[in-house]
Amino acid sequence: MHEMTKLQFRGAIAAVALLAAGPAMSAAKNPMVGGAAMYPTKTIVENAVNSKDHTTLVAAVKAAGLVDTLSGPGPFTVFAPTNAAFAKLPAGTVDTLVKPENKATLTNILTYHVVAGTMTSKQIAAAIKAGGGKATLTTVQGEPLTASMMGKTLMLTDAKGGTSHVTIKDVMQSNGVIHVVDTVLMP
Repeated sequence: MHEMTKLQFRGAIAAVALLAAGPAMSAAKNPMVGGAAMYPTKTIVENAVNSKDHTTLVAAVKAAGLVDTLSGPGPFTVFAPTNAAFAKLPAGTVDTLVKPENKATLTNILTYHVVAGTMTSKQIAAAIKAGGGKATLTTVQGEPLTASMMGKTLMLTDAKGGTSHVTIKDVMQSNGVIHVVDTVLMP
């Protein structure tokens, strides 16, 4: 055996320190959402239930029976409306939508916020650039969302002409990515 030089020893210590910090560094890349850490090792549902800004969305996902789907392997890109986004809807809308008899309508609205595959904000921006300022995203629901840029903000336009802005982008999940939006999109 040969002796380690001081330089080799320092290098080994630095390598161990980087390896130990690696998971913490990668976790730090995800933004906080609704006052909660979002872990890239957890599913969309596992993270969403911890966000105090998404309690309405979580309740709606449960009422629509979409928990298993959004906990599955995906991958999915989810445009996740905040509680404030749901509050912009006419009074009583959410209470009506979560009733069992309106499950099909609720599912239709929620799946309109989901695109198959993982699309980061950079990938969406590249598609917008390639599309001459607009990109069409096909939702799991089947109807398109139109993505565009408003300055540096990613904007989505729904089938009814309503717009929503991405307020927190690229919240990576084990089964996709969440982009937090400020308005509920309507098919």
